[in-house]
Amino acid sequence: MKIFAAMDIGTNSVRLGVVEVQKDYTWTTLASQKQVVRLGEGEFAAPAAKRRKEDDANGHHRLTEEAIARGALVCARFAEVARGFGAEEIVALATAAVREAENGDEFVEKVRAQADLDVRIISGQEEARLIYLGVLSGIELPSGESALIMDIGGGSTELIVGDGQGYSFLDSLRMGAIRLTQEFLGDAAAPVTAAQWAAMTRHVRSALAPASRAIARTRFSVMYGSSGTAQNLAEIAANGGTAPVPTSFRNYSLALADVQAISRRLCSLPLDQRRRVPGINPERGDIILGGVAILQTTMEAVGATSILISDRALREGIVVDRLMRETSPPPLAPPELGTGGAEAEGDHVLAGARLRSIRKLMRATNVDEDHATHIVHLSLALFDQWKALGLHDYGRARELLEYAALLHDAGFFVSHTDHQQHSYYLIRHSELLGFNDREIEIIANLAFYHRKAAPRRRHPQFASLDAKTQRVVRVLSCALRLAEALDRSHLMLVKNVRCERLARPDRVRMTLEASADAQLELWAAQAQAAIFEKTFGLPLEARVAQAGTS
Repeated sequence: MKIFAAMDIGTNSVRLGVVEVQKDYTWTTLASQKQVVRLGEGEFAAPAAKRRKEDDANGHHRLTEEAIARGALVCARFAEVARGFGAEEIVALATAAVREAENGDEFVEKVRAQADLDVRIISGQEEARLIYLGVLSGIELPSGESALIMDIGGGSTELIVGDGQGYSFLDSLRMGAIRLTQEFLGDAAAPVTAAQWAAMTRHVRSALAPASRAIARTRFSVMYGSSGTAQNLAEIAANGGTAPVPTSFRNYSLALADVQAISRRLCSLPLDQRRRVPGINPERGDIILGGVAILQTTMEAVGATSILISDRALREGIVVDRLMRETSPPPLAPPELGTGGAEAEGDHVLAGARLRSIRKLMRATNVDEDHATHIVHLSLALFDQWKALGLHDYGRARELLEYAALLHDAGFFVSHTDHQQHSYYLIRHSELLGFNDREIEIIANLAFYHRKAAPRRRHPQFASLDAKTQRVVRVLSCALRLAEALDRSHLMLVKNVRCERLARPDRVRMTLEASADAQLELWAAQAQAAIFEKTFGLPLEARVAQAGTS
């Protein structure tokens, strides 16, 4: 095992990730740090027209001495953290603020002197490529679909279109939350006027025009936002809604209509009131409207009605890129990137995020994989046959049942007694990538209800679900409970199961195909008949047949 650190030195913040890399090239996060340093503060303060003219002449700005000192100090402290965890290597990359500054080398030298750390300044294209790798490592993108990924930094905005095979479009635009604020909002403490907002969005549309035309030709199917701006807007939207605020905003869907409503509200408020808006990060209050202008205008330009939130970006992309370089010389993007099922050495670095994170938790909790895999087989067989019989019409929920079956016994890691409760806690509070908050809650509830009590509204974790989700949990947990009953002995005696619907009286017959005496499993299945009837309104009868007979 190797401990490795990645440092993202951005225009607004410095981010550190320390990871422990396993032999199979998966990794566990040991430390995650973020500190706002405003490295680009004052760098883009010239009026927009004058600044762009200067860009044409020399393409550079200057970092202030104060910003260099702040940034170098944070880099030094983060390097100490990384080394304290035993990091053998620290990869530190600097982005827009440093690459556009004519005195960027001063910052690099300051960090080298204070932190004994070599900072590499990367191009906008390279930044976009690494963001792509980072985001794709934490989402589940269906085969054949492509995503538009947007990362709004303090000084630049990266746009990428890619799928599980690689990217088809990369661009880095010189517009960011700090840059636009300094260019267009002279008094950040005052409300933003209609004229200021119009000027900002007009500038964004102009800068975005070539990229939006190219993106339109790619026909992306989903849009992801990986920046602090996007996540903070999601938090504001959730706090202003009627549903419970999710514990995680990973894969949260933020509607364009909500972005537009939030921009109107924030523009009307002075800074002191803006910082008190529920859900807002007060440190971002003075620059958030610059980021909102970019996000909203881009969504409008490319025709996106919603955007999903990713909590991975450049920092995670650094880790992925480093691991890919260790596993044979890799292609630009591995052939199985984000699609799951990768087997070749190196492909597992970016195998499907969902299954990868599920299997990681299974290993961490020493799940009996043979039993778990058998429960997957039985529960999915029940799910599919019940659907064919017209007992439910769920499709996509099948995947969640599979993952719950793999993790239902994770709680054994804590205690055998009431292990279903421990399974719920472990699933709910683990970093399961590629899932949104609702999906994780469903998986955790299924694990909770795989034994003992059936779903009840007096249970807090079940009561917090909406009526539609409660029904999903009832149906899927019924399949998982029966599957667990059919392998009560953990000997995998029941090889398969067949369900048929009979008339006079209307009922469901379940035939267990067993390789040996399965009386214990039959009794356990019969004990679940009452819950089946409560779920579907039909009696359940169970019988045993030798495998291969009727």
